[in-house]
Amino acid sequence: MEVHIKIYETPGDVLIAVCDEDILGKKFFFNDVIFEVKESFYKGERKNLEEIKPILERATILNLVGVETVKKCIEWGFIKKNNVIKVGKTVHAQMVKV
Repeated sequence: MEVHIKIYETPGDVLIAVCDEDILGKKFFFNDVIFEVKESFYKGERKNLEEIKPILERATILNLVGVETVKKCIEWGFIKKNNVIKVGKTVHAQMVKV
């Protein structure tokens, strides 16, 4: 499974955005909410999902979208299943280290 991963670094924080490749640029609808997986935010380096774990370990903030990405991040322990929200036909999760 291929994903897009983009890293944003600021003093004190490393935000990493990851999305399943097949949903990049798509919109998802839930009630009155429109969630767009914007290329301007998520499109970054294209990698195999299995090879991003060491990159994610640097993150102080994770922004994750897509069934496969979120499932793997639960498996790796970056997020908990009860912190995942369903948005239309996809899922979204965030993690912040404090």
